Amino acid sequence: MDHRAPRTSELIAALPDSFVGDTLTIGDLVKALRNRVFGLGILLFSLPNIFPMPPGVPAIMGAVLMLLGLQLALGNNSIWMPKRLSRRSISRNTLRRIAERSVPWIQRFEKLSRPRLDVFTGPAGARVVGGVVFVLGLVLLMPFPFLGNIPPGAAACVLGLGLVERDGLIVAVGYVASALALGITWLATYLIYEGVLQIF
Repeated sequence: MDHRAPRTSELIAALPDSFVGDTLTIGDLVKALRNRVFGLGILLFSLPNIFPMPPGVPAIMGAVLMLLGLQLALGNNSIWMPKRLSRRSISRNTLRRIAERSVPWIQRFEKLSRPRLDVFTGPAGARVVGGVVFVLGLVLLMPFPFLGNIPPGAAACVLGLGLVERDGLIVAVGYVASALALGITWLATYLIYEGVLQIF
């Protein structure tokens, strides 16, 4: 009998089949993550920002990421979520598409990941991750052309995976990706601002 803990990719792949019905709420999804709600939640709710999704889904996920990041930064052990956001629904087919597209990529990371550099994933390190995720979630609420939400979404994915796998090296890579994502966002904002000035 296999007594090993399931890998992140296995949990993501099994998630759509753990619900009954065609739709589920954000609150249901958060409850299903249980004791992995922060690491796995950050990963799961950032994934829709790097894949084509129905309109409105990325913005909702960005709001959830802000809440997860803030409460992780504050050292909370459980998640509080406003009822209005908790009751927002997502189709099971959308969740299945997210899982099918993301699992192969997660498995590639898992082949390289292992618990290490726990200074980045311990209690203090996790709070720093939470603060960065909060900022990334805030950026994800802002619609940008061209690259859109992909850079901050990808950076949050890497941070979430590093946290749930307890791999400080992946978290460090996530910090680099976050800095690049914020730089791209700043550049896009500056170019849009300059373009508006040229028009008027």
